[in-house]
Amino acid sequence: MDHAAETQRTDLMTITRHVLNGQSQHPEAHSDFTILLSHIVLGCKFICNAVKKAGLAKLIGLVGETNVQGEEQKKLDVLSNEVFVKALISSRLTCILVSEENEEAIIVESLKRGRYCVVFDPLDGSSNIDCGVSVGTIFGIYMVKDKENPTVDDVLQSGKNMLAAGYCMHGSSCTLVLSTGNGVNGFTLDPSIGEFILTHPNIKVPKKGKIYSINEGNAKYWDEPTAKYVEKCKFPEDGSSPKSLRYIGSMVADVHRTLLYGGIFLYPADKKSPKGKLRVLYEVFPMSYLMEQAGGQGITGKQRALELLPKTIHDRSPIFLGSYDDIEEIKALYASAEETKA
Repeated sequence: MDHAAETQRTDLMTITRHVLNGQSQHPEAHSDFTILLSHIVLGCKFICNAVKKAGLAKLIGLVGETNVQGEEQKKLDVLSNEVFVKALISSRLTCILVSEENEEAIIVESLKRGRYCVVFDPLDGSSNIDCGVSVGTIFGIYMVKDKENPTVDDVLQSGKNMLAAGYCMHGSSCTLVLSTGNGVNGFTLDPSIGEFILTHPNIKVPKKGKIYSINEGNAKYWDEPTAKYVEKCKFPEDGSSPKSLRYIGSMVADVHRTLLYGGIFLYPADKKSPKGKLRVLYEVFPMSYLMEQAGGQGITGKQRALELLPKTIHDRSPIFLGSYDDIEEIKALYASAEETKA
C-alpha cells in the first residue's frame, strides 16, 4: 500500500456510505436498518473513547457487583452497557434488547418501538482491561414478528435468521467488522474525522491456517476430540510443521486474528463447563455468522453453530471457529468419537 497516497485520499468509503451503497443495490432493503446501524456505530465510538481514557478517568476496577453470568462487573462494563442500551432505544427502531449484562431481556416501551431485536455483549474481554489487552463489543440483529407484541420468544431463534452481525475491537486502533449477509468488511476509526473508514474490504478467511487458539490451562478437562486435535496441531502426523499457539483470552481479539490470518479458535465444552462457556445469542451466533460469511465455518462439535436453537437468552455452547479445512479436521474427530460411542 502506498501510505503517502492514502493520506491524500479524498474519496473515503465510510461505514455509513458503504451500508447505503448496499441498500441502493437492494431496493427491498429498508432505510431503518441503516439508521439502526448508525446508532450501533455511535455506541461503538463512545465505548472506544471510554476504553482509551479508562485509566485516567478511573473507569478501571470493580463496581462491587456481579452480572447475571456471575462475573464481577467492571466500571467500564456498566458504562458500556448503559451507553449501548440508550443508543439503541433512542433509535426508535428496536423492540427487544438482550445484553450480557442484564438478566432479563429489555422490552422497549411502545412509543419508542421498532421492528428490530439487537443482541450484544457491550464489552467482551473486560477482565483484560487493566493490563491493556484488546477488548471489544459484539452484536447481532434480528427482525421481530410483531413489534406491537414482542416477547422473549422473538429472540430465541436460530442464528440462521440473523440479518447482520459484527464486532468492534478496541485496541491499538478501533476496528469495526460487519456483515449484512453479503460478505464481511472491516472499518477502522479515523479519530481525526470521527468516521469509520473501509480498510479491509471483502475479508476472506484463508482455507487453512497455521495458528490454533485455545486456553491450554483447561487441558485436563478437555474431551477426547479436542485433546486429539490439539495434539495433532503440535505433532502433525504428516510430517508438516506444527501450528503456532496464539491465545489472548479476549474473544474479539482472538477471532479477529483468526479471521485475518486463518487457523482455528476453540472454546470446547469440558468437565468444568459441560455446556460450554460462551453465550449463544451474543457471542457464538454473531461470530459464527461472520466466519461463515468470510468463507470459514462455525460448529459446536456436533452441529453447525448457527442451527442451534437457544432455550434461554443466556444459553451457553461450545464453539469452534475458523478456516474451512481446519474445522473439517475437528469435525471429523467429533464424528469419529460419536461412531465409537454407538
